Amino acid sequence: MGSLIRSRRFPTQVPLRSLGFVLVAAFCFACGKDDAGQPKVAATPPAPVAEAPELPAPAAVEPVSEETRATYQWYCAQCHGLKGKGNGINAKWLTVPPRDHTKAEYLETRTDQQLFDAIQQGGLAVGRAPCMPRWGNTLDEETIHALVRYIRELCECEAL
Repeated sequence: MGSLIRSRRFPTQVPLRSLGFVLVAAFCFACGKDDAGQPKVAATPPAPVAEAPELPAPAAVEPVSEETRATYQWYCAQCHGLKGKGNGINAKWLTVPPRDHTKAEYLETRTDQQLFDAIQQGGLAVGRAPCMPRWGNTLDEETIHALVRYIRELCECEAL
């Protein structure tokens, strides 16, 4: 059956060429001159330009819950510190220092998706420190998104 479909030729280009010719011809005749050699004037005024619709207000940022803060303390604070400064109890044993989540200079160069991927897949998967574990099998996506919002709160920075 697949060979039957492949062998058929659908005339998709012929109508497009014809349509193009008709549009060009209509444009030429519409912009031409009348029988007396005078430029044609439109009989009706052009329709007013519609105003652009109002853009919706930006979505309100969901506040970080106490549950998210507790999750950060349980899973992240051992390396990133209680306040996210990269000075957790395990930090001195790591070959690559943990990211300081309070420094906006770096975090503002990262999108929420990049932070999400680093948490979900681990540092090595996103070209970062191999000692950052992958939490995708431990934490669900909603929790990881909440952690990203909490990191943005710690650094007082904006998402890209």
